[in-house]
Amino acid sequence: MIRTAALAHIRDRRLLQTRSTGKDVFYMAGGKIDLGETPESALHREIREELGVGATDVAELGVFEADAYGHAPGTRLHMTCYLGELTADPFPSGEIAELRYFTLAEYEAMPHVAPGSLLVFQRLHTLGLIDD
Repeated sequence: MIRTAALAHIRDRRLLQTRSTGKDVFYMAGGKIDLGETPESALHREIREELGVGATDVAELGVFEADAYGHAPGTRLHMTCYLGELTADPFPSGEIAELRYFTLAEYEAMPHVAPGSLLVFQRLHTLGLIDD
């Protein structure tokens, strides 16, 4: 089981996703929870590392479980996802090569999608927070 914390940051009814250097799929901004960290403290650390900014107004959206994209079959993802704002415009930093905002349909149309991210897109669409 891979335990992660992720940020659902919405701008113009689109959800922010990041692509790591050398990868072909966009994921939620965030990352693995280190030993001794809470999911929320991991979220703040990862957002600073990946996007070069802070996260504010953080509220838990939910826990999402799915197959972990790019890992051995049977490896599961346990992602605690938070809705939140950013302290400034994000920029790719650290291992992040690119960031983009997607609607649900735009993300689904990508050649590769992360199952955990797709669950978050679907939840946000159901809640009326992002466009189809």
